[in-house]
Amino acid sequence: MKAFANMLIYALLYAVVRLHALLPMAVLYVLSDVFYVLIYRLVGYRRRVVRSNLEGAFPHLSPDERLRLERRFYHHFSDYIVETIKLAGISHEELLRRAHLRNPEMVRPLLEAGHKSLILVMGHYGNWEWFTGFPSRFGGLLEVCQIYRPLDSPAFDRLFRHLRTRFGARCVPKKDVVRELIHTARPTSPPALFVFIADQTPSRANLHYWTQFLGRDTAVLNGPERLAVKMNLPVIYADVRCESRGHYTVDFQLLTDTPRSKPENWITEEYTRRMERTILRDPAGWLWTHRRWKYSR
Repeated sequence: MKAFANMLIYALLYAVVRLHALLPMAVLYVLSDVFYVLIYRLVGYRRRVVRSNLEGAFPHLSPDERLRLERRFYHHFSDYIVETIKLAGISHEELLRRAHLRNPEMVRPLLEAGHKSLILVMGHYGNWEWFTGFPSRFGGLLEVCQIYRPLDSPAFDRLFRHLRTRFGARCVPKKDVVRELIHTARPTSPPALFVFIADQTPSRANLHYWTQFLGRDTAVLNGPERLAVKMNLPVIYADVRCESRGHYTVDFQLLTDTPRSKPENWITEEYTRRMERTILRDPAGWLWTHRRWKYSR
């Protein structure tokens, strides 16, 4: 009975999303403006969290400046919602035009050097969902595996997996990463890019590394570094820019192709510093609704 209920919820969710995805982006952005009023003005979705995060990250700004930044963020967040809905119907060509990877060729020398798996770290910046179009950018050189934590709702989890895999990427649950890396190392398996969105708060059991991030003492995920060192995998950072409404670019930046030669925590620290620079360039593009600083030491 529960399985049937989840299937029914998914069918309804998908129908609503698919119908809205048929609308042109111009119309969806009008809908985004309506969402902004609902989410920010009427509901006040996580407004206290956002306000607290902005106050901690930008104490030097005046209250009016932080308020303007807060409003810009909620406009962006509303855009993120309709853009993610659009994934159900957007053409591959339009997606690649709107979410443009400038330098896909940088993976080639790493593959030619014999690396079967590459680690890509990025943050909840811009519209990270739109970069599911990555696979075709590499001309068949490698697969793209998105590491994710399954959602509590089976219906929503199925919906997001569908959206994220429409253009050839694969979703790999966090608990299966090591097994997938071992599988990719086999001679008969194609090379793969493993994408980690690594700016979320670690669980209480994984508070292994702390550093300064946006001016605050912050617990940082170091799982990508541990995997890179253990299996000697190159690590790439995805530097995302919000160019204009509905248009994003990303530049791949090689952090290291010799992870075992780096001091402990160097990779995690370097990723954190680059993510910080990405955010400070245009703070409204980051996911400020996340409770990033809920732990202290």
